[in-house]
Amino acid sequence: MGDGKRYAAEFIGTLLLVFVGVGSAVTSLVEGGVVVVSLAFAFILLAVVYVFGPVSGAHVNPAITLGALLTGRISVAGAIGYWVAQVAGAVVGAFLLLVLSRWGDVVDQTGRLGANEYGSTVNLAGTIVLEAVCTFALVLVFLVVTGRAEQTRVTGLAIGLTLGAVTLLGLTLDGISVNPARSIGPAVFEGGAALEQLWVFVVVPLLGGILAAMALPLTLSDGWRSPVDPDNPPPR
Repeated sequence: MGDGKRYAAEFIGTLLLVFVGVGSAVTSLVEGGVVVVSLAFAFILLAVVYVFGPVSGAHVNPAITLGALLTGRISVAGAIGYWVAQVAGAVVGAFLLLVLSRWGDVVDQTGRLGANEYGSTVNLAGTIVLEAVCTFALVLVFLVVTGRAEQTRVTGLAIGLTLGAVTLLGLTLDGISVNPARSIGPAVFEGGAALEQLWVFVVVPLLGGILAAMALPLTLSDGWRSPVDPDNPPPR
């Protein structure tokens, strides 16, 4: 399978994650509440995993790609290509949300285009703990369920529900990132505090991905399988 298809899958998948997931916060946070936004994130990631999983592995998250790199599932060159595609997809997704709010008469219910920020309900230390633990959980679940042959049918469900769960926990605190690309997209257009604080939502989720890769051996069992070709993940 060509690299172009993989990168296109990561681009489109991340675009959809931001547009639908972050978009649900932009359009429905006040009226729909945390549960509605969390379900939107869970459902769109579930769909993306099943649609694009056989093509690229459906990382749609630089922290997951880093975990995959550290566990030998993707090459350095492949990981760099994924990161570029993911960030580009997130920026385009955020731009489409900007179009809706600025020219489509859609009221931004987050007041910041769904960008991640800390300070009002959680401080920097709390944000670091929240993002590190939640990203650790998401990346570890991804690495485990995509590596166990007996869990193939529930891969998307497990990953999607994990994202939904951590969104329930952290949405009202810092907007919950667990995905550097998801944070970069809105911050580019929001600027201000979102851009100044962006480093936290890039560095800490990547740290969570590293910790998940380190913890992965604790989950290994006879059902574990490792992709033969790190740049050609097996279909799920």
